[in-house]
Amino acid sequence: MPPTEATLLSAFLLPPAPLPAIITLKSFTQLFPKSQQSSPQVKVLYRDLQNQRARITDAVAKNIIAEVKRGNAQRRAVVRARREAEKEEQDDDVAVETALFGQSANLPISIPHTLTSILPELESAVEDVEDEIRRLDEEAGTLLEEMRNTVGGLSDLRYGRLANGQLREQVLEGLERLEKSCEKK
Repeated sequence: MPPTEATLLSAFLLPPAPLPAIITLKSFTQLFPKSQQSSPQVKVLYRDLQNQRARITDAVAKNIIAEVKRGNAQRRAVVRARREAEKEEQDDDVAVETALFGQSANLPISIPHTLTSILPELESAVEDVEDEIRRLDEEAGTLLEEMRNTVGGLSDLRYGRLANGQLREQVLEGLERLEKSCEKK
């Protein structure tokens, strides 16, 4: 059986042994100058290094668990997307077959309409189309009115006729204040 994501990440990211297996306190002490080797601070430093290593190892282990969960979620999303794509592909295939060969023999055969059965269907379709036309006319009227208002507003702007007659003075006054504040700095 191939190794799992968690196994691979743990093998490569987690240390294979605790600090004493890598370097003993005696070897660590010998790394310091002779005058400092007998200092109690060396032992404190070694213990601190051990604690830091243990905290980092724990953090990496938690991150590995989180990454495995994200990987599983991604795999599920890919499988879901593939299933949906296959379903759409099958629907496309059915549509192509229907276009080329007509209705399949295993589908139920539709019963043809008679004059009395088609009239209510056609009347309903006519009403639906008329409602849609009415709704589209209302929407077109609203859009036309909005466009006319926009064009009118742009025309007023072009010829300098604004709804606020004091706008020019207000803008100039604001610019003067801005210039004065910039000159002070």
